[in-house]
Amino acid sequence: MPDIPFGFALPGGQPPDPNDPAQMQQFMSQLQHLLSAPGSGPVNWDLARQVAASQLAAAGDPAVSPYERNAVEEALRIADLWLEPASALPSGIKTTVAWNRNEWIFKTLDVWRKLCDPVASRMVGAMGDLVPPEARAQLGPMQSMVATLGGALFGGQLGQALGSLAAEVLSVGDIGLPLGPAGTAALIPANIRGYGEGLELPEDEVRLYVALREAAHQRLFEHVPWLRGHVLTAVETYAAGIRVNREAIEEAMGRVDPTDPESMQAIALEGIFTPEDSPAQKASLARLETALALVEGWVCHVVDGAADGRLPNVVALGEAFRRRRAAGGPAEQTFAALVGLELRPRRLREAAALWAALTEHRGIAGRDALWGHPDLLPSDDDFADPVAFAMADVDLMSELEKFDFTAPGGPEEKIPGEVEGKGPERPDGTEGDDRRS
Repeated sequence: MPDIPFGFALPGGQPPDPNDPAQMQQFMSQLQHLLSAPGSGPVNWDLARQVAASQLAAAGDPAVSPYERNAVEEALRIADLWLEPASALPSGIKTTVAWNRNEWIFKTLDVWRKLCDPVASRMVGAMGDLVPPEARAQLGPMQSMVATLGGALFGGQLGQALGSLAAEVLSVGDIGLPLGPAGTAALIPANIRGYGEGLELPEDEVRLYVALREAAHQRLFEHVPWLRGHVLTAVETYAAGIRVNREAIEEAMGRVDPTDPESMQAIALEGIFTPEDSPAQKASLARLETALALVEGWVCHVVDGAADGRLPNVVALGEAFRRRRAAGGPAEQTFAALVGLELRPRRLREAAALWAALTEHRGIAGRDALWGHPDLLPSDDDFADPVAFAMADVDLMSELEKFDFTAPGGPEEKIPGEVEGKGPERPDGTEGDDRRS
């Protein structure tokens, strides 16, 4: 990451030169303004946005051209048409847009705030705990400065991580979370162009494949009402179990020399947050990984089916995207190191195989009907034998359809209060002996 103290940078994204009095005066003015500004949460999100924008400005953030905007709209239109026979869920796209990298950050910041604030609040609290109890009373109002400093520290480095992530994501739904406004399908042309060059594949083909993935995500999150909350809650629940490494915070803060602004550049937050090794946290992680894998596996399976026979390089594209999502890009790994939260669907291939088995044995409508309620979805254990899961309810329904409930020996209608093998309960609490034979 760039050496920007607390995320501060002068115009052009460069850290201040300690030998330049004008630059140092400007830097100290920024720092004084920050510490005097009231905070509204554990992360200084204004600073995070400024840092990300400064980083993108230094690296380059190409504006979206009219040609690219039209190409994105056309790709999403074609993608929705191709998905019609491949999915029982209707189109979820209300608006099609092409964003630059800054727009991706601005439009997704509300969701990042929801996901990162709980983790950051524990870091800020841990920083406050470093102050000896006997000194807290003497500090008085200065205690709030510790929280402000923590929010600035986290905001600055989170801004750097989001700036790096913005340079890699291909669409608003690229990492499997509903980050953008509902119904808005957004692609980032500059990143798609760079990714296509790395794959040595035609840009228009890569753009159409990304559009298919984005349109599939929109169908899922727009027409499965509970899914957005389910996925975000799984992320939040896991994040709530991440613990703060107080020793790492103490070591990082110990490297700061108040008389030397350059020492602030040495602070790095990676490793401060680590998953709690408890049964509850492991279960929470399993739920999160299963949710991410089911979403990504469905998207991969549906998109590959829709593109089959239409895109010449569909096999290569499908494999490239599966590897990309399973491994995570450099920026995604940086983000995970910063907040202790990985957003990779580790069991992506197993999930895709499970959706394929469901399509084979239940058809497209039967497969997508499982999104009707979270209890209908396969669990982590079902990944081991997708065919058995796909066939289970099919066999049961087939047997029930053959069963004549009116024939002698059919299932009895239970009397209210009756327990299997017992008669109905009398008002006095004793069992009745008038059971049917």
